[in-house]
Amino acid sequence: MKIFDSRKTEYKSIVSAIATEEEVRLRIVVPRSLGCTGATLAVCKDGEETVYYGMFWAGMCGDDNEFWELHFSATTAGLYFYHFELDTPWGKSFIKNIGNGCGDFSIDGSEFQQTVYDKNFKTPDFLKGGIIYQIFPDRFYCSGEKKENVPNTRVMRKWGDEPFWHESQMNGLWNNDYFGGDLKGIEEKLDYIKELGVSCIYLNPVFEANSNHRYDTADYEKIDPLLGTEDDLKSLCKKAEEKGIGIILDGVFSHTGCDSKYFNLYGKYDSVGAYNSRKSPYFDWYKFIDYPNEYQSWWGIKLLPEIIEENESYREFICGKNGVLRKWLRCGISGWRLDVADELPDVFLDDLRKAVKAENENAVIIGEVWEDATNKFAYGERRRYLLGEQLDSVMNYPFADAVLNFVKYGGAESFFDSVMSIIENYPPCVLNVLMNHIGTHDTERAITRLAGENSEGYGRDWQHEHNKLSEEAYQKGVTMMKMASLIQYTLPGVPSLYYGDEAGMQGMKDPFNRGCFPWDAIDKELHKWYKRLGEIRNGCKAFKEGSFVPVFSGYNVIAYKRVSADNQVLVAVNHSTDMFDVYVGAEWDNSYNLFAPVSKDGYIRLSPNEFALLTK
Repeated sequence: MKIFDSRKTEYKSIVSAIATEEEVRLRIVVPRSLGCTGATLAVCKDGEETVYYGMFWAGMCGDDNEFWELHFSATTAGLYFYHFELDTPWGKSFIKNIGNGCGDFSIDGSEFQQTVYDKNFKTPDFLKGGIIYQIFPDRFYCSGEKKENVPNTRVMRKWGDEPFWHESQMNGLWNNDYFGGDLKGIEEKLDYIKELGVSCIYLNPVFEANSNHRYDTADYEKIDPLLGTEDDLKSLCKKAEEKGIGIILDGVFSHTGCDSKYFNLYGKYDSVGAYNSRKSPYFDWYKFIDYPNEYQSWWGIKLLPEIIEENESYREFICGKNGVLRKWLRCGISGWRLDVADELPDVFLDDLRKAVKAENENAVIIGEVWEDATNKFAYGERRRYLLGEQLDSVMNYPFADAVLNFVKYGGAESFFDSVMSIIENYPPCVLNVLMNHIGTHDTERAITRLAGENSEGYGRDWQHEHNKLSEEAYQKGVTMMKMASLIQYTLPGVPSLYYGDEAGMQGMKDPFNRGCFPWDAIDKELHKWYKRLGEIRNGCKAFKEGSFVPVFSGYNVIAYKRVSADNQVLVAVNHSTDMFDVYVGAEWDNSYNLFAPVSKDGYIRLSPNEFALLTK
């Protein structure tokens, strides 16, 4: 019998963040032989003094243990840390977190975390139970419409060729090769996207910029001409909505391009940029050190001058009643993904949420945060992204790492520890709309990361040499992708599919992960698999808001349930080299099996690298 386990309802009635004024029952099991005469819950709200709450004796647990418990609630949102203290004939004993949510006698253990969010916090319903499809616009599909007035700095490439990756190919201009993908092209492929079960498309930046990735914004109020027009975006949003698909745009608000109407380093724009004059309306937006040539830039990249997001003029421009956020929401988009959200200060994120929700309360705000977003430190302080006044969701890198590491290396216990840590700390309304990817424009392609060599520490020359998998490695990768995507599609949150992963696209890091979609060479096996996963998600209500219940972990085998009021789903994965019988309980014996393995006498027999998906 454990003393305390924050991940089991026998000890903690709510295994997640709690709302303000919501009560959670905390229970510890203390050995009778300890002679405990009193138990206390010690709680410290982040940055404040510790408060002590007396617990009450709640009866015996067998002959040798006793229960102590209390109900805890908080009136204000924030991060609370706690442990337990016992009064014994031998002095104080401390029960702290020794890992995996387990509490035991320890002076050096860590504190348990309890996130408390605003009780009025709601997240958009349209994402729940759905699927996100991420598109790098230049590389998805070209409508064939003629591109007019292409700047002479842009190199137009043949569809399907390898993206420029070596300095010698770029004539001193990085990321200047384009393949002609456009908004009309995406609109033409909406049926294809819908067949994958997709309910939301996330587009990498579409505003005018001078790099193919467009993270160096040149004009927030204009669609990049190579992608189309504002009317093209409106048309895409309208046609997508007719198919039950929302469109999310990428908002890059921590920096602009130096070659932009706001900074105007090269004098290409008619505007008076911050670089051109101290009297520029944009001068106060930037952080000049020695005007005009020395200024703070994003990660030291001089092409990307940093913005002072606290600046009132800038905040009005982005978040005002006629600002950038509302302009594009009025064009029909369904929300924003915020680039480097952890580099945006609270005052900006507060204004951003107010603007977005005032325009459309069901629009979503997803932040790029790579760590646990509930306890992240940035700007020298604890951030409050998910307490109810800023983000709705984040890109779920902890889940991505958990899935990919399990499928590549094994480790059932560490997989569950990573997953349960997020489930414990995040508000349920956030958990249900988390952006669960296993690959993006910032990482290796999932199949390459799973079946290829580790690229960490290697430059582009090495990555280029190892960019394509051998046939044997590729076939192994397909099997691993099926396992990884099954887990990805069945965890709490919303799976995000990076364009082309379903087609078998390979690639190391940028720019190798940003190739053209292989419309004439789609891997039919993988494509069929992803369509089937889409059908399963859309057919099982448990994926919308169902709870997550671990069933088994060990020997590189995992099993878990998703449970809602009228639907249950069970997932079991054997990532070992041996046949394994997973005990899941006799109640699953008559369930419907979506893949071959079934439950018999409470056991599912799985061959090596086999998985099961049951529903009832």
